[in-house]
Amino acid sequence: MRRVAVALLHAPVLARDGGETVSTVTNLDVHDIARSARSYGATDFFVVHPVEAQRALCARIIAHWKTGSSGERIPTRAPALELVRPVPTLEDAVLALGGRSAVRLWATAARASKETITFAAAREELTTEGPPVLLLFGTSWGLPPRIIAACDALLEPIQEHADYNHLSVRAACAIALDRLARS
Repeated sequence: MRRVAVALLHAPVLARDGGETVSTVTNLDVHDIARSARSYGATDFFVVHPVEAQRALCARIIAHWKTGSSGERIPTRAPALELVRPVPTLEDAVLALGGRSAVRLWATAARASKETITFAAAREELTTEGPPVLLLFGTSWGLPPRIIAACDALLEPIQEHADYNHLSVRAACAIALDRLARS
């Protein structure tokens, strides 16, 4: 299987009004997405945030779950937190995987804004030789159109035809990783 990494973007992300904004890091997102990423074989989990104080908060969350009181109480969670890599920009995450020409960017979105690929087709592609795939997830109201436009593929919405479609980013990540791993 091809190398898969996850990136959780806090900037740029969509604001409620449709503009771009910066969101804040949360313990639940860092902890839970790291656990999902590790469970499904992802090699890296990039937490993208331009503000140094927020990356420092991410580092404190990682330390808490690796060596702090929660790390002591529940040591089996520490390996998941080893995947977490706070970076200032999406470009930094891409560079860590070899640069833009060496990485395929796949986005997820609650609503399709361009042609999508099915999880079945994406899963099939992951079984072939090729560059690593970086799965992008957006906090707040999701990824802005310019980020989605720069991606190589947009995965189909997890639940496209529902009256209510507002999953937490950590739930969406877990579902996407599961669908990509199904046999």
